[in-house]
Amino acid sequence: MTKATSSGGVVIFRGKILLLYNNYKGRSDGWVLPKGTVEAGESLDETAIREVKEETGANAAIVQYIGETHYNFRTMSDEIAKTVHWYLMMSQNYYSTPQEEEFFQDSGYYKFHEAVHLLKYANEKQILIDAYHAYKAIYKDGLWKADKYFPKN
Repeated sequence: MTKATSSGGVVIFRGKILLLYNNYKGRSDGWVLPKGTVEAGESLDETAIREVKEETGANAAIVQYIGETHYNFRTMSDEIAKTVHWYLMMSQNYYSTPQEEEFFQDSGYYKFHEAVHLLKYANEKQILIDAYHAYKAIYKDGLWKADKYFPKN
């Protein structure tokens, strides 16, 4: 068994959540959150920012760490035990474009109840719920502000 580590984000803009639709060679993998493998020398938060940008085109900043999920899957030659570290992230607008090289065919921002319904995997649904609760608390306290996470140059 091989261990693998990924990092990703629950990206929110104006209360809506960014999702990706994956369809590999005509086999739908459904709606997912952006995430990807940690590269050598890269931190978990750097990976989350990079993967969100690569997979969706969105500029996003980390607000806080949410937690991790675990799952196993098989390849032709091995079983992989994957840990994914998740961050609550803020984007600056609704822009997104799916990364075709990774077989993403669609992307977009959805209301919370729509996003929970659309997500395919239970562990991603739970991370979304946890992240959205954190977002609501931050927003209620008046701390969900772009200038805090996107400093002006």
